[in-house]
Amino acid sequence: MKRHLLLAATLLAAVPAFAQDLGTGAAALKAHVQFLASDAMKGRDTGSPELAIAEQYVAAQMLAAGLKPAGANGGWLQPVPLIAYRPADHGSLVLRRGAVETVMEWGKDYLTRSVPSNPKVALSGPVVFAGYGSEGEYKGLNVKGAIVAVLRDAPHSGPSDVRAHLGIPVEQSRVAAAHGAIGMILVEGNARHAVYSFGQTVPRWQSGAMTWQGSPDGAAAPAFSYVGFDGAAKLFAGSKIQWDAVLAADKADKPLPRGPLGVIATGTSNTEIRTLTASNVAGVLEGTDKKGEYVVLSAHLDHVGVGEPDAKGDRIYNGAMDNAVGTAAMLEVARRFQASGKAPRRSILFVAVTAEEQGLVGSEYFAANPVVPRGSIVADVNLDMPILTYDFVDLVAYGADRSTLGRIVEAAAAAEGVKLVPDPTPEEASFVRSDHYSFVKAGIPAVSLDLGPGGPGAAATKEFLDKHYHKPSDEVGLIDWKQGLRFVGLNYAIARAVADAEDRPVWNKGDFFGTLYKGPMAQGPSEK
Repeated sequence: MKRHLLLAATLLAAVPAFAQDLGTGAAALKAHVQFLASDAMKGRDTGSPELAIAEQYVAAQMLAAGLKPAGANGGWLQPVPLIAYRPADHGSLVLRRGAVETVMEWGKDYLTRSVPSNPKVALSGPVVFAGYGSEGEYKGLNVKGAIVAVLRDAPHSGPSDVRAHLGIPVEQSRVAAAHGAIGMILVEGNARHAVYSFGQTVPRWQSGAMTWQGSPDGAAAPAFSYVGFDGAAKLFAGSKIQWDAVLAADKADKPLPRGPLGVIATGTSNTEIRTLTASNVAGVLEGTDKKGEYVVLSAHLDHVGVGEPDAKGDRIYNGAMDNAVGTAAMLEVARRFQASGKAPRRSILFVAVTAEEQGLVGSEYFAANPVVPRGSIVADVNLDMPILTYDFVDLVAYGADRSTLGRIVEAAAAAEGVKLVPDPTPEEASFVRSDHYSFVKAGIPAVSLDLGPGGPGAAATKEFLDKHYHKPSDEVGLIDWKQGLRFVGLNYAIARAVADAEDRPVWNKGDFFGTLYKGPMAQGPSEK
């Protein structure tokens, strides 16, 4: 650890040098990124000594920006009790139809899925096909004591963010459990096959994942097995529901046939578990007359560490854009509040969350275990991987159309000469892939800002995603610091507007997420 601290001290000493070629604001922004995305940080992998150093760096910068510690026990850090897990072995899956028994072949028919809440799953029960596994598809089905089979895809109808939410295995498992199912088999569907087929999944079958100890996801019906097209043909064989008919209906965007498959499935799943800790970093700027209410600005601090080398032999995934620059922008928003000399009406929580790359784990833990009284958080504004390589003319604000927070974001953007536009790639399901989603699931209006496709945006975004996303080449030199300062300005304006507004943001009347998660603003604004 002493060696790591010496490296940190060396990098910190170099920070002022950037003032020579940049204005003060851009220099500070670049200095943060240069430190966080340096090779010495080794990609800020969750649980690594380097990420622990990054946590201390962020805490020190929060202190310098005039914030007060808002973590555990009067400190800056909120330790997150993590569980890292992966399949321990191939498990098993056997089908029995009458006297005929079919032993499914691992890697060809099925893959075992790990279940962190139950390291030794052993289930047996009749299989019922429940389509995409959303609430409406259980109408008329009796799945109590059964194993449900659902497509590892999302329904075709409805807003893209709702569809993305419904297609997440955790949500499918939650709905299955609510109807009395004891377990779940995920089935490869058309869309999943086209994007990331079962065959492509097999080499990565033992890839690890993370959650946090005590996560409510453990109460769901365990999704213990995943079957591909070949396995699905065996699962549906002899049933009144034909597998080809399911695929055809899915492709034609027609209602899927649902019902019992007339087969008993018996399966096991064994999970290897280890515990580790990383921390969220939290600082607060106290408000004035509404200081008991909090606006959260969040950005994830972690990245993916050291991995496969690129063509140049570089194995360090620096994560400058993802998400050192988002964290840096959050720190610079805090500094702007300090420089303004005017305290906000509401308090503002600045939170650098951990384990985002592991499935939004740190933000989910924070939203479930807030460092302030539950119900006092009025909104989250999330800063995640703005692609700052071009002069942006528009902005995508995921979640903005679901609450009155959207009007504030739109006004702040307009003041900066930027307009809001719809998500140009809804098929990417970005709404459920960034930390604001954790706050949405806690009933809190939330947005995540991304630069839009206008002007050179679409081409620049594609270039970054194709050449640099989750690659060693995501380095400091990619970033246009002028655009970085514009991004800081936008987020400062939004945070200031939310904090100083007379009314707290509320969900739109009848909004899907506001209603589902029954937060303090779930019913939306009252009708006049």
